Amino acid sequence: MVYFAKWKVALVLVVCLLGVAFAVPNFMGAKNAEALPDWLPKKQVSLGLDLQGGSHLLLEVDSRTVVREYLEAMVDSMRIELRKARIRYSGLGITGDGAEVRIKDTAKLDEARKLLREIDPNAAATTDGDKIVLTLSEQALRDRKSSAVQQSIEIVRRRVDETGTREPTIQRQGDDRILVQLPGVDDPDRIKRLLGKTAKMSFHLVDQRNSVESAMAGRIPPGSWLLPSDDKDEQGRMYLIRKRVMVSGDTLVDSQPSYDSRTNEPVVTFRFDSAGAKRFGSATSKNVGKLFAIVLDRKVISAPVIREPILGGSGQISGSFSIQGAQDLALLLRAGALPAPLTILEERSVGPGLGADSIAAGKVASIIGIIAVIVFMGLAYGRFGLMADAALVINMALILGALSFLQATLTLPGIAGIVLTIGMAVDANVLVFERIREEVRGGRTPISAIDAGYSRAFTTIIDANLTTLIAALLLYAFGSGPVRGFAVTLSIGIVTSMFTAIMLTRLFVVVWLRRTKPSTLPL
Repeated sequence: MVYFAKWKVALVLVVCLLGVAFAVPNFMGAKNAEALPDWLPKKQVSLGLDLQGGSHLLLEVDSRTVVREYLEAMVDSMRIELRKARIRYSGLGITGDGAEVRIKDTAKLDEARKLLREIDPNAAATTDGDKIVLTLSEQALRDRKSSAVQQSIEIVRRRVDETGTREPTIQRQGDDRILVQLPGVDDPDRIKRLLGKTAKMSFHLVDQRNSVESAMAGRIPPGSWLLPSDDKDEQGRMYLIRKRVMVSGDTLVDSQPSYDSRTNEPVVTFRFDSAGAKRFGSATSKNVGKLFAIVLDRKVISAPVIREPILGGSGQISGSFSIQGAQDLALLLRAGALPAPLTILEERSVGPGLGADSIAAGKVASIIGIIAVIVFMGLAYGRFGLMADAALVINMALILGALSFLQATLTLPGIAGIVLTIGMAVDANVLVFERIREEVRGGRTPISAIDAGYSRAFTTIIDANLTTLIAALLLYAFGSGPVRGFAVTLSIGIVTSMFTAIMLTRLFVVVWLRRTKPSTLPL
């Protein structure tokens, strides 16, 4: 006996109403959707790069810089250890993928080699006469490069998220490349500036004992750097600063754009963690009256005089900032420094006009598909076919509502998935209707034939759709970009199609059957 429980009727109605409610804002403008009452859904489908337009960037991580910085740190450690052990040396520096040093007292050669070997367990220590070479293994180099790429992806993601870009695609490509796709970005140059900065900040004392002019002439004293100013009001000015890092930007926990209370000019405020606050307080306490340079990516942002100890663990960076510049610098400091510079290898901009053409073509394909399926089902199955057509229209609303609710990105391949779903959506109904026809030919009554048709076709419907759903989920799990866009709409379409075929169409049939009580079925 055909039976449809009241709770099932309520479930079907609630799901359909929710689907339509979440789909409706997509047929309104963005402003009209935002004007809806708070208790109504307002979200619209998030369009991908190929539909909305935006920027496509392929970045390369300069892994050589990572290795170089690591070797420089190794050289500093070697210098410190040899001095502690009072071992005289010369020729300390980087060579290839390692660091070398010459030991003046050959009697201490073995002691020096044992001492240096403990600096890094991943480095092999070899001797050549009075020379000791620490060389990184191939595995250590690969691990360090891979770690730099992974860390760069996380930093890029933080910076992009801070700009408010919705649904960006950021993924690794190859050994040292990062693919970045940013839908709807209206200022790609700003994104390139943000991603192009390493944003390594550190605090150094200005070397006031030596002359900047002498350093510019080529006589840079050991332990100092000659760096340019990054202040627009100080174009061409150079600073001689000490290499020793007094406080590192790694200890920053927050950074925000603000305004100077005295000059009302844009500034950037920052705050250290407990360890950084302690170092910052100690450095400013011991060097009152000296110039304290704030260095970002080997450029001096500003070099104020330390007028008094700063013990609160916070401060501000002032300079000739625009409002946008202060916001961007605060964003970079919050997101963290890249482990290595990024180079833009490929850049493409997708205009919104191309996306609009794609959406229009997708609409045409979807409408043609729906009309073709509606006509076929009506001609092939009559009144039952029209019930399946009504369920198909609601199915499209459920797909659109699900995409809006989940904020899944709709791409051009995603539209292809929707068009494919239109054709697949009536498959379950075709199986049921053909099964009902067979039961009628076998001499069953209308009620018995419908009941048997749905119950016996149920297993086949589940098997067919479940296998397709598994394939779609695998495409989403292991695919990327366009493949995932196709898998998203296909997966949602399979679920909604099963719901409309098993629940909604059957509800239509049961309501019609109870009202008309036909002696024969119009199939």
